[in-house]
Amino acid sequence: MEFLLIPFVVMSAPVLIVLIVLRYRYQQTQARYRTLLQLADKGVELPPALLLEPQVAYCERRRALVLIGGGLGLIAMFLALPGQLDNGLGIDRLWGIGLLPLMTGLGYLASWWLNRRGDVRG
Repeated sequence: MEFLLIPFVVMSAPVLIVLIVLRYRYQQTQARYRTLLQLADKGVELPPALLLEPQVAYCERRRALVLIGGGLGLIAMFLALPGQLDNGLGIDRLWGIGLLPLMTGLGYLASWWLNRRGDVRG
């Protein structure tokens, strides 16, 4: 039973983080709508820009760094986890799974760098 506790805790942490972030965004949206309703009840004319959802600026560099960090984290996690698979091989042999987000992040970083260079010249 103890051999399941560590992987469960490790795998549930990202899920909890995502749930916390989603709840925070939901509460922000609800507070924004309440404020808009209060302004509308007072008879204030709302500009159309206030009715639009705020958009997060697209940022390849940020996305790249998050993916690179996630890939390195997966690699470190699999290398550090004790235990064995059903076929007798160690879990540490799964470290290659982290290469997917790592390489994707490096691709985003390269794209950001190349686009930035194009903006400087252009």
